[in-house]
Amino acid sequence: MSQRRKWVRHMTWGLLGVALLALLAWALRPTPLPVNVATVTIGPFTDSVTEEGRTRLRDTWNVSAPIAGFLQRVTLEEGDRVEEGEVLFQLEPSPAPALDVRTRQQAEENLQAAQARLRAAQANLETARADLRFAESEYQRYRQLHQRNLVSTADLEQRQNQRDRLRALEHSAASGVEVARFEVESARALLAVASGQRSEADQPTLQVRAPLSGLVISRYRCCEGSIAAGEPILELGRLDDLEIQVDLLSMDAVRLRPGMDVLISGWGGEPLRGSVRRIAPAGFTRTSALGVDEQRVPVIVDFDPELDRGALGSGFRVDAEFLIWQGEEVMQIPTSALFRHQGEWAVFVIDEGRATRRIVELGRRHGLRSQVLAGLEPGETLITHPGSQVDEGIRVRADE
Repeated sequence: MSQRRKWVRHMTWGLLGVALLALLAWALRPTPLPVNVATVTIGPFTDSVTEEGRTRLRDTWNVSAPIAGFLQRVTLEEGDRVEEGEVLFQLEPSPAPALDVRTRQQAEENLQAAQARLRAAQANLETARADLRFAESEYQRYRQLHQRNLVSTADLEQRQNQRDRLRALEHSAASGVEVARFEVESARALLAVASGQRSEADQPTLQVRAPLSGLVISRYRCCEGSIAAGEPILELGRLDDLEIQVDLLSMDAVRLRPGMDVLISGWGGEPLRGSVRRIAPAGFTRTSALGVDEQRVPVIVDFDPELDRGALGSGFRVDAEFLIWQGEEVMQIPTSALFRHQGEWAVFVIDEGRATRRIVELGRRHGLRSQVLAGLEPGETLITHPGSQVDEGIRVRADE
C-alpha cells in the first residue's frame, strides 16, 4: 500500500510538472500580430479616369462692324436671347470724308464679286440638292430590294452612307449660300454710305442683324461712338452646342476611344451623362502646381442631349469621369493588400490564424480597388497594409 501511494504521488507531481511546463510554454509563445484585414468580394467594378474640365461652345459667332461708322448704343446684354434676323445694332455714316472715286469703284467691284460668289454658292446648293434627291431615291429602291432579299445588307448600308454624306454636303452648300448672302449685304452696305456727314434729319442707318438664333455670350461694345470696320461688337452662341474640354494626361488619353461614356459631376447639379466626341491628335506641355511638366491632351466631351443641364453655361467648371470599363460580377480586393514578391503580385491570406503568402493574377486597377483574375476565392480574408513584421506563417489576429 505504501508503494502504491508513492507511485500516485509521483504521478501527481509529474502531471503538475507537465501542466506547469505547458502553461509556461503557452505564456512565452509569441502573441498574434494585430493586422488590418479585408475580404475578397464580388461586385460591380469600374475602371475610370477623372479630371477637371471646362465647358465651352462648339461654335460662336462674332458680330463685328461691317464698315467704319458711328455706332448707336447697343442695348443687348449678356444672356439676352436673339432670333435670326433680329436687329443687333445700328450704324450711321461716320463724319468722315465721303468715298472717293477709286474707293467707290472698288466697293462696286467687291459687291459684284460677292454677288458672283452668291450665284456660285446657289448653283452648288442646287447641285447638292439634286445629288441628294438621287441618293435618296437610290436608298429607297435598295431598301425595297433588301426587304425582298435581292441585295445584301452591305449594299443597303453603302447607299445609306452615300445619302447621309450627300445630305451633309447639302447642308454645307446651304451654309455657303448664307455666307455669300451676308457678304453681298456687307458689300452693298459699304456702297450705301456715300456721305461723310451726320445729319439729324433722314439719317440713313445700317442695321446689323443676327445670323442665327441664340444667346448673347459677350458684349464688347455698348456705348455709341465712332467705330472701325471689323471691330467686334457682340459674340453669339447656342447653349445647345455646349461641350466640355478636358485636358487629360497623355497616359490616360491613350486609353480613351470616341463614343466612350462620361459621367459629368461637380457642376452644382445632378450628375449628367456624356460621351467622348474627339481626342486631339497632339498634346501640349503644362506645368502642374508642384512644378512638374506634364503632357496633356485635349479631349472633347458631348452632353447627352436628352438631359436637362439647368443653368450650365460656357466656361463652367465640371468633373468628368471617363468610364473606360465596367463589370457587374467582378472579384476584387483593396489595392492596399497588394505587394511585390519575386517580381509578381502577392497578398497575405489569413488561414487558421496564420499569414499565408499567395501569388495573384491581377486585371484592372482603379484607385483603391483592384480586379483579381486568379489566385483567390471570394470570402477569403486578406491582410491590408502588410508591414515588414508580417511574414509567411506568422500568427496574426484581426485588429478591431
